[in-house]
Amino acid sequence: MPFVAGCDVGSLTSKAVVMNNGKIVASAIVKSRPRPKDSADGVLKEVLAAAGISPGDIAFCIGTGYGRDKIGFVDESISEISCHGRGAGWLLPSARTVIDIGGQDCKAMKIDKFGTVVRFMANDKCASGTGRFLEVMARVLDVSLDEMGRLSSKAKSPVMLASMCTVWAQADVIKYLNSGVSIADIGAGVNTAMAGRVAMLVNAVKPEGDIIMTGGVAKNIGVVTTLEKLLGARIKKARKADPQMAGAIGAALLAKDRLNTNRRESA
Repeated sequence: MPFVAGCDVGSLTSKAVVMNNGKIVASAIVKSRPRPKDSADGVLKEVLAAAGISPGDIAFCIGTGYGRDKIGFVDESISEISCHGRGAGWLLPSARTVIDIGGQDCKAMKIDKFGTVVRFMANDKCASGTGRFLEVMARVLDVSLDEMGRLSSKAKSPVMLASMCTVWAQADVIKYLNSGVSIADIGAGVNTAMAGRVAMLVNAVKPEGDIIMTGGVAKNIGVVTTLEKLLGARIKKARKADPQMAGAIGAALLAKDRLNTNRRESA
């Protein structure tokens, strides 16, 4: 079977995956650069090196993410909604509800058994409830994004943010820091505020069946644990691959579909 690829250029990170016969051959994640084209070229170079192949070995490639229209090497571009739904279905075949928290938006989706999105809602008008919100708060607290999630388990008296607006919440965090409140308590408050905003979006789509989270925030244990409490349901982990790769995986799977369709039509 030929190689197919998916490239997901996001605002914070860019991801790429090479697949063969429905299985991952190699994957790569890089920090996004100012120009989406540079991000795409950089992550493609890494994933091809990891797979030990050249660009000419890729039979079909689909691009997705906010920078999808700036990727020069793809055969087609598809929205991140479709790609994340398909990727989530591959990561967890039993999933019927998907929570995707990206760098600049948050999406709640319901998918069918084929990973096709049947309903979705998105928050893309405000940074609150997105990866950018957590990135800003982590920078103020001077902790890594990985450490941010673990702060919730260390908190003794989590703070409450007066506003989910990133600007005002940042002011709250600085105020708490200057008042001597522990970083753990502040971090836990940030994670709780984030989970609360996401929960409202998820409840709006009326979640059903198994729930999975995709995107980098899926690795933030503080947000995930609080979100489970607010939803009254368990969020199942993606065990087949990094949940941050969902969009790229979905793009590669759709690339495989397109390739098969093209072959049937030309036969």
